Amino acid sequence: MGDDNKMTNASSILVYTRTTIPESYPGHLANSIHFAYSNDGKVFKPLNQNYGILFALAEIDEKNVIKAKGLKNPYIFQTADGHFGILAVKTNYDGSNDQESRGNALLWLSPDLIKFEEQVLLDLQKDLYVERVICQYNPDRGIYQLYWQGVDGNFYCNTMADLKDKDSISAAEKIGTWPVSPGDEVEYLRLPEGAIPGNTITIKEELMDKIREKWSPLENIAIEVPELISAKSEEDVAAVKARAIYSDASTATKQVKWDTELIDFSKPGTYEISGTVVQDKYEFPLAVGYADPVIIRWKGKYYFVATNDNVNNIGIFVRKGDRVAEFFKEDFTEYLILDKDEERGLVQTFWAPEFHVIRGQLYIFFAVSGKEWGPQCHVMKLKEGGEITDPDSWSDPIRVLKKDGSYLCETGITLDMTYFELEGVSYVVWSERYNIGTPDDSGSMLYIATVDSEQPWQLTSDPVLLSRPLYGWENVEGTINNEGPYPLITDSHVYIAYSGGAANGYTYAVGLLSIEKGKDLLDVNNWYKRPTPALSFYSIAGEYGPGHNAFYTDENGDVMITYHAEPDMGGNKRCSAIRRVHFDIDGEPRLDLSYECDLNSELTGVKMKVIVQE
Repeated sequence: MGDDNKMTNASSILVYTRTTIPESYPGHLANSIHFAYSNDGKVFKPLNQNYGILFALAEIDEKNVIKAKGLKNPYIFQTADGHFGILAVKTNYDGSNDQESRGNALLWLSPDLIKFEEQVLLDLQKDLYVERVICQYNPDRGIYQLYWQGVDGNFYCNTMADLKDKDSISAAEKIGTWPVSPGDEVEYLRLPEGAIPGNTITIKEELMDKIREKWSPLENIAIEVPELISAKSEEDVAAVKARAIYSDASTATKQVKWDTELIDFSKPGTYEISGTVVQDKYEFPLAVGYADPVIIRWKGKYYFVATNDNVNNIGIFVRKGDRVAEFFKEDFTEYLILDKDEERGLVQTFWAPEFHVIRGQLYIFFAVSGKEWGPQCHVMKLKEGGEITDPDSWSDPIRVLKKDGSYLCETGITLDMTYFELEGVSYVVWSERYNIGTPDDSGSMLYIATVDSEQPWQLTSDPVLLSRPLYGWENVEGTINNEGPYPLITDSHVYIAYSGGAANGYTYAVGLLSIEKGKDLLDVNNWYKRPTPALSFYSIAGEYGPGHNAFYTDENGDVMITYHAEPDMGGNKRCSAIRRVHFDIDGEPRLDLSYECDLNSELTGVKMKVIVQE
């Protein structure tokens, strides 16, 4: 457990893998790099709630089939420029030796242990399975020395002049012994549950604070309201909101219910009043058997649409209300706006309907199959002056076309298409899959293309492959999915939330792709793929398999996330869920903020003085 970087005002960080628990934390997840931190070098607390952060990329074979991978024996070190490197041995997902990675080691580089450069497979120039590998910088020679042990029990060394240039690696030389002392014994450390430790290093406290903030759930730590306001009416007081402060110093605006009974607005003076900070709470589960939920506000009303698991995904059903909470009352009304229709080829898998407003017109994007199973993306438009809940107000669904006029997909399946606009250009993102259910299954993949805003079923560019399920959390236990994309656009970035893992299981999770505004969205190299989910079954207690989300803005101006999850690990019906999206101190969306962390119940009581003037 060597700790070679001693410094003052520092904390320790540990890298580790975890013991596999087949029924609750399978090898695809356990055989990844986890982080933990310690303030005293003895007691280590897990980051990211003890869920993996860095996953080995899967291999893609000659038949375009994904072969899931894992890793073992991670090692963290500091680079010559004060940044960080992490090494590990690539394995099969179950931890066994990986033939494709024989004689190689995985390397990640990061400036801050928050964002990571794309992992690199280093060729150690030896045809031998690697057991463990470490790295030390030699300042006298200006080189990095990679020491490793093979499964033959022997020790070897390679050197590199530049970690960003994998071709700068030397040939392996056999050495006599492991070159570093074994360091402190593991037994005296208190480690996270199931941890198989790699090593620790010390990190400056300022950076450690940032790492903790990014890889831990945020918490509401304070609430502020004005000490004194002037008001002429009850409405003036009601308009005063609270400012919630979180553990990373980010903030959010909250509504307050003010008690104004003690104020006589006809009598000038100063009054002290009390208030209660409030926030809408949506208890999970909301709608049992409704997956892929989407909410939109249209002409003063809210509308809810989802995949209806209760009727085997047959038909598109809509709910309507003045407030979102109305959708989930016992006496809700549901409208069937698109039913099974064999003549029109609408027979099965009415999947993932989404509302989208395009140039003032309302559309629904969804997937549907004919008699022969094989969902394909379709679009239907609300007729001019039509009513959303009236099935006759909708045009016939049109199957999505490529720019040459042919169908988007002829031999595979397409689904989960979403839409957004940026700087006057319209884009669609969708999921596509080939040979599903066969040994040559490609896994579902995300594609992006531009589209004609006047005919949003017509692509205007070639499809660009955006993401494949190459991380362990995306291809866990054979459920190789990248699906359910949905955009979230901020002042600086476009985010695409998407889902991976088992769509009907507890490992389903939400990932994030992001790109800076101003960059070419059709160049995949401009996108950053977050290595670990933004929302998983470790995020919110009692919610398993959270995924296939969408976003909407509520009447308070809060960005809300809708998604489905299951109330236990037993594979029950998927159920709708809603929660507020928080934007952290860096403006990045946080999808894992529970209601209790979002609003601390012990801080909701507030006071304020009100001046009533003549």
